[in-house]
Amino acid sequence: MASREQLEDWVQRWLKANQDAEAAGDWKPLAEFYTEDATYGWNIGPKEDVMCVNKQEIRDVALGLEMEGLENWVYEYQKTLIDEKQNEIVGFWKQIANKGDGTRDEIYGIGGSWFRLNDQLLIEWQRDFFDFGHVQKAFMKLIESGDLTPTMQKRIERSLAGERLPGYYPIGEAPVPIW
Repeated sequence: MASREQLEDWVQRWLKANQDAEAAGDWKPLAEFYTEDATYGWNIGPKEDVMCVNKQEIRDVALGLEMEGLENWVYEYQKTLIDEKQNEIVGFWKQIANKGDGTRDEIYGIGGSWFRLNDQLLIEWQRDFFDFGHVQKAFMKLIESGDLTPTMQKRIERSLAGERLPGYYPIGEAPVPIW
C-alpha cells in the first residue's frame, strides 16, 4: 500500500496534469496515470453506461472522443478525500463551460471521480459520477445560446440519430460492472 504522503503527492500531480490538459484542450496525456488493464466508466442516464477497458481505450474514448467539443471546459476540483488503507481517492469537481462571451456556465450538482490506485500509484479503476439531469439541462442551455462547440453539436446529433458511440453500453451490459 502507498503511504498517505505518496497519495497526497499523487493528488497534486493529478490536479496539475488536469489543469495542463484543460489549458491545452487535450486530455489524452492523462492516460499515463492508468495501468495497461485499467477500467474507467460512468453512467449517462437511465439507458446507458460508458465503460472503457484498458489504457488505450481510456486514451482514445474517455480522454479523447468523450472530451472532443469540451475544449473550453474546466473541471475544477473542489475537494479530495484519500483512503490510504484501500489506495482510493475521491475527488469532487465542478463542470464549467467557458463561453465565447467570456462568461461561464456551471453545471449544478455534485460531480466527481472515484479512483483506485495500485501499489505503483497508477489508476486501475475509475468511476465518475454527476447529475445527468443537470448536465442535460446545461447542454440544452448551451445549444439555445449558440455556445455549444460545433464538435459537440455533431456528437449530439450522431447520438440522437441512434449511432452507437464507442464505449457506450445499455445499462448492465458493459464488459465490467460500473460499480
